[in-house]
Amino acid sequence: MHVNDNTPAPLAGRREWLGLAVLALPTLLLSVDISVLFLALPRLDADLAATSTQQLWIIDVYGFMTAGFLVTMGSLGDRIGRRRLLLIGAACFGLVSVLAAYSTSAEMLIGARALLGIAGATVMPSALALISNMFPNPKQQGMAIAVFMSCFMAGGAIGPVVGGAMLTSFWWGSVFLLAVPVMLLLLVAGPALLPEYRNPEGGRLDLVSVVLSLAAILSLIYGIKELARAGWELVPVLSLVIGLVFAAVFVRRQRTQREPLLDLRLFRHRSFSAALAIMLFGTAMMSGLSLFFTLFLQLVKGLSPLSTGLLMVISAVGMVIGAMVAPGVAQKVRPGTVLAAGLGIAAIGFLVVSRVEESASLALPIIGIAIVSLGAGAFASLGTGLVVGSVPPEKVGSASAVSETGGEFGVAFGIAVIGSVGTAIYRNLLELPAEVPAGAATSARENITGAAAAAAELPEVVGTALFDAARAAFTTALHGVAVVSATIAVGLAVVAVLALRQAPPTGAVPAPDGAEDTTPAPAAEPMPASGTGN
Repeated sequence: MHVNDNTPAPLAGRREWLGLAVLALPTLLLSVDISVLFLALPRLDADLAATSTQQLWIIDVYGFMTAGFLVTMGSLGDRIGRRRLLLIGAACFGLVSVLAAYSTSAEMLIGARALLGIAGATVMPSALALISNMFPNPKQQGMAIAVFMSCFMAGGAIGPVVGGAMLTSFWWGSVFLLAVPVMLLLLVAGPALLPEYRNPEGGRLDLVSVVLSLAAILSLIYGIKELARAGWELVPVLSLVIGLVFAAVFVRRQRTQREPLLDLRLFRHRSFSAALAIMLFGTAMMSGLSLFFTLFLQLVKGLSPLSTGLLMVISAVGMVIGAMVAPGVAQKVRPGTVLAAGLGIAAIGFLVVSRVEESASLALPIIGIAIVSLGAGAFASLGTGLVVGSVPPEKVGSASAVSETGGEFGVAFGIAVIGSVGTAIYRNLLELPAEVPAGAATSARENITGAAAAAAELPEVVGTALFDAARAAFTTALHGVAVVSATIAVGLAVVAVLALRQAPPTGAVPAPDGAEDTTPAPAAEPMPASGTGN
């Protein structure tokens, strides 16, 4: 937490904890919404005649728009009021969810998902920023952030399960209607339980910076995702170049603005920058492994998507345990040490995954992913707390938005880079039987899903031989991805110990200014009482 004196921070009461519950539910829903559509794709194809390209956009456009608008919404909330922006976003999310549920064409659903992404971008930064206002005491703030992040992490794992349950009894649009009662609850209870906070000296929103931010983030994330799908072709490379140009112009403009959209001085604080880097690359290693691990369960082990989703609930439980335990430990042990321990646990889990075999039982891979998730929950929860707690109160919305944007980049980067490593191993080790036709061989060398499709079209003996070879190569590729992820985890653990060595335990008595970090922190002016009133 950012402090300027030794005065103990006040403790939150029952109202604040009830307010946290109101904030956590929409967060759980937003995370569910990211993954809930995976099981609905076959029905979308049948009911809306969605092409394969349209299906990809239905899934991806939500994340694209959320990532693109996070920085803008975080800064806007600091200016117009965090609770106000949160409630506006909740109302829009609920209304557009109804629109998505009753879409009559693939194009209409893509547009609705894009609007849902924009509305969703208001929730995470506003909610995290409000938590910092509601829980000024460092111990309570760490636990509140742990609860919040646990809901977010659990939502991603239970999304496919919820989707499968809904699709068993209802039509595909029902998965969107889950948002309506949750957002109504937020709209009803929010004004009574959540405080308002805004920076009275925030100034006007710089629309030019908004456009530059959108152009940079969307171009970069699109380029990274397309790089993972298509390789080093013109479109993804051009998109990356355009994104970097816009990013450079954006940074230059922020340095000249009196009230920038993103205050670059935030990055001078060692705790903020170190935690941000750890979470970005930590998310990358997790997303890279998750992609290969879910494919391993379905195509190598032969599990259905629903069974895979149910098994991944174990991963969610591990994340929640890690997220809830880490803040308590960090009250007595330096956060850098706790972060390093979480990353070390994740590294052990990655190494366990690197020992799985295609023909063995599911016990070892499940144990491995549970250990990985335990460590990941610890560094995600504590890292978010460091990001939020290391900046002045009037900048928490922007800091939260930067953290969430970094997470989106981490997912895209992990799938593109670590995923490419795994794909290269698979292609190099795939040994196809001589009887496999050229066309089937080409499909099989693309990825294991191509091998599965090609094998289904061949005579049984040849198809079985082809798919067995693909399963063996993919299992080895999973080993390679796990080892790469373990190496990244160990490197990040070293960074955590070195970069955060001066950050005191969260339960320590607040030190005078400058004692926590030798790197200058952004200046924080005392906030008028009107900035925090209800």
